[in-house]
Amino acid sequence: MDTELLVLLLTGFFAQLVDGALGMAFGLISTTVLITFGFAPAPASAIVHTAEIFTTGASASWHTFYRNVDWRLVVRIGIAGVAGAIVGAWFLSSIDPAFMRPLVSGYLLLMGIYILLRAMRIVPSSVMRDRWHAVVGFVAGFLDASGGGGWGPVATSTLVGAGHPPRQAIGSVNTAEFFVTVAAATTFFFELGASPWDQIVPLVLGGLFAAPFGGWAAKRIPATALMTTVGVLVIVLALIQFSRMLKLA
Repeated sequence: MDTELLVLLLTGFFAQLVDGALGMAFGLISTTVLITFGFAPAPASAIVHTAEIFTTGASASWHTFYRNVDWRLVVRIGIAGVAGAIVGAWFLSSIDPAFMRPLVSGYLLLMGIYILLRAMRIVPSSVMRDRWHAVVGFVAGFLDASGGGGWGPVATSTLVGAGHPPRQAIGSVNTAEFFVTVAAATTFFFELGASPWDQIVPLVLGGLFAAPFGGWAAKRIPATALMTTVGVLVIVLALIQFSRMLKLA
């Protein structure tokens, strides 16, 4: 088997396993691998979002099966997320968004620390007001399309940090991500043309194999352990982003 094909297949499986269980990281992991293979950020993001049409659809189905989804939350963040993804995809196709990365990384680092403090019950829990859901959805959708990954880390960490049950936050974010991904991929298609299926297919196949396990894990892992794992992953992703920026400086 071709080395690149095998790497992309394993990447799709691992990225979707993490994404399905913790509500984040498919885009970040997959985009990082593609950039390592020499793809520019915009084509890499287009490939990942096209693959995610299939993987997020499968993930949403399994989260629905395991009753991890709050459909009211899906509507609130999903509609705004679609708008944010369209703007973000156009932004990445037209402008270099590198100046935003330090801000996003700093936000994720703070949210990761906050989630850990909540998991340890050092800070009290309070559920976010409904009117803020649209803001979270738009910002997460914009950052996801413009940065090659960001919907899960921003949306999941914010909702969990704001007091939503981790299982429902993860399931709802994964479900809404399907609509956000379709919007981003469609915008990339009109801006950049069709993405190469040589990279899309192995990512999709790996993700489809992993989708059932992610939904099961989100349902079975205790809330405190799930919250702690989300917090740690968000911090790690933020530190990775900071490390990349230092190397590029």
